[in-house]
Amino acid sequence: MKVLVTGGAGFIGSHIVDQLLAAGHQACVIDDLSSGSRDNLPPEVPLHVVDIVDTAAVADVFAREKPAAVCHQAAQMSVSRSVREPLFDAQVNCIGLINVLDAAAAGGCTRLVFASSGGVLYGEATSPAPENTPANPISPYGITKWVGERYLSFYASEHGLAAVALRYSNVYGPRQNPHGEAGVVAIFSKRLLAGEAATINGDGRYVRDYVYGPDVAAANVTALTADLPAVQPGSLTSLNIGTGIGTDVNELEAEIRRQVATRRAARGETSPLPEPAHGPARPGDLRSNLVDASRAADVLHWKPTMALTDGVAATVGWFAERQAAG
Repeated sequence: MKVLVTGGAGFIGSHIVDQLLAAGHQACVIDDLSSGSRDNLPPEVPLHVVDIVDTAAVADVFAREKPAAVCHQAAQMSVSRSVREPLFDAQVNCIGLINVLDAAAAGGCTRLVFASSGGVLYGEATSPAPENTPANPISPYGITKWVGERYLSFYASEHGLAAVALRYSNVYGPRQNPHGEAGVVAIFSKRLLAGEAATINGDGRYVRDYVYGPDVAAANVTALTADLPAVQPGSLTSLNIGTGIGTDVNELEAEIRRQVATRRAARGETSPLPEPAHGPARPGDLRSNLVDASRAADVLHWKPTMALTDGVAATVGWFAERQAAG
């Protein structure tokens, strides 16, 4: 099967591409490289440097590649940027999605998987929220993800697509971009490896459900390619993808600090790492958000495999290797 992955040169998208190829499928990629990198992709994978807001360019890629399925990962993914720039957020996350859906329908695609967000749809969730939790997004980013699912449901019904919305919790792991506002594990890893203090927003008591990027990629590949009785043409299936385990930002920083300190000690470095700094709270941030992924276990036979301590170790190791390479 040929799958077109939007945002495929980015963090999650590139892991999806890797796993598609490992499973014997073909992959091609749309990415504007605003946060992704060609280095994340195998050289044989076609990369179309296109902004999904460009209607004609998106349609042209679909006409040339003729994918059977689409994995839509491209997005504006910063909650705080969505608060500052709601128009930009809507242009990318709504207009961009519609461009992809129109091109997929015109090209006869049979299945589309959409990167949604359980981390913002449910609002405050102090216990793991199932999919039937009423949507209560408080940020423009959350609103556009909810609107995106509604558009996906319409296109599935209108054009006979088998559609799946994967509602991610907080995804982290190797290849995550540490230069934006999203991706706290990447940001803290890079700063602490450089011997700099991590900056915690507010009091740091923001509880999140952290799920490892390659685990999320595995859910996408199954949703795209497997024969799934619950995923039928003409309908949308929404599934949470997370661990249901809460960790606050203070605890997360302490774990990343421990992993970095262990690496430094192994090299004979004994100087202590700087204590975290505390900045202002970010607008739009929820105090607690956890998702219940038991339905994904039933529908996709998917469960997370990577514990947070092991995932943080792998992520810190990835950033350390790149730091050493210059």
